[in-house]
Amino acid sequence: MAIPDSIRALMRPELAELEPYDGSLASCDVMLAANENNFGLPMSLADELSRALAEVELNRYPDPLSNGLRDLLAAELGLSRDNICVGNGGDELIYNLLLAFGGAGRKVVDLPPSFAVYGLYARMLGCEVVEVPRAAEDFEADVDAVVVAASSADVVLLTSPNNPSGNLLAREDVARICEATRGVVLVDEAYIDFAPAGSSCIDLIERFERLVVLRTFSKAYALAGARCGYVISSPGVIDAFAAVRQPYSVNRLTQAAAELVVRHREDFAPFIDMTISERARMADALADIEGVRVFPGWGNFLLVRVGPATEVRARLLGEHSILVRDVSGAPGCAGCLRISVGKPTENDMLVAALRQILEEER
Repeated sequence: MAIPDSIRALMRPELAELEPYDGSLASCDVMLAANENNFGLPMSLADELSRALAEVELNRYPDPLSNGLRDLLAAELGLSRDNICVGNGGDELIYNLLLAFGGAGRKVVDLPPSFAVYGLYARMLGCEVVEVPRAAEDFEADVDAVVVAASSADVVLLTSPNNPSGNLLAREDVARICEATRGVVLVDEAYIDFAPAGSSCIDLIERFERLVVLRTFSKAYALAGARCGYVISSPGVIDAFAAVRQPYSVNRLTQAAAELVVRHREDFAPFIDMTISERARMADALADIEGVRVFPGWGNFLLVRVGPATEVRARLLGEHSILVRDVSGAPGCAGCLRISVGKPTENDMLVAALRQILEEER
């Protein structure tokens, strides 16, 4: 896709250089590029979900605030409905956070390499983006530098585990950053289900009114196609989200599917445990390949430095029908691929194919 020059001339000047989003997804036999739950819905829920969706009245508008889902999440977390806002995926909630608290003349702190939409949305909304790069050696956050930048920021964007590197932020470091800023702090916990117990920052919202924690159903809970996420924060911040959100953005089918998942989260535990164990097994196998460096991480993916990343990705797809994400253009990620953890057989295929390609490259 390409925007014709005649149409670019009509766009807002500050947005005219943007290109249509391309998720770099392609037809393949083994999809290891999007950090989805490759196991899918548990069989125990498939029939129940079909029945629940069949009962949805599609001729009626959805609950604009997803109150049924909010109540279930609040009960699960020991909070109030007033602490939760539901959105059409995490992306919408990130956009709405920057819409509410960012804008022209406002400063947003980002820690690259990070989720690409942070900087994209911030710049689309006219924010000044202040980047505090992660350490080149291991992608750890420079917390002291973040604290300094946060002191004059309106929004601070943190990710734990980080995408694409997989690093966790210590809870005490998040607290330091919250204490340092007069603005809003987002902790994106899209991958928190794959991290060690006790890693979440949700309980810190009781201490910090302007802390926002983001969760999603797209990763561990196999609803990437349904598009549903939620944020947890103080009632005042949640009201700000509600004020700027698009009405009816979360459809009835998505609300029904997410409600079912919340009621049956325990059914996903075996698949989450399998993903964690496969992540470790896959990391060991990849590290045994000459010329490969595997960065330790806590998501359902691994950041892997392979050298000629773009060529390797193309060969994995073209010769083996395996799709991974080329992140070599991200700051500090030269030569890197991001590889989602799949089923054991898929991971074995990936390791074997990568070994063969790199041996031939040498």
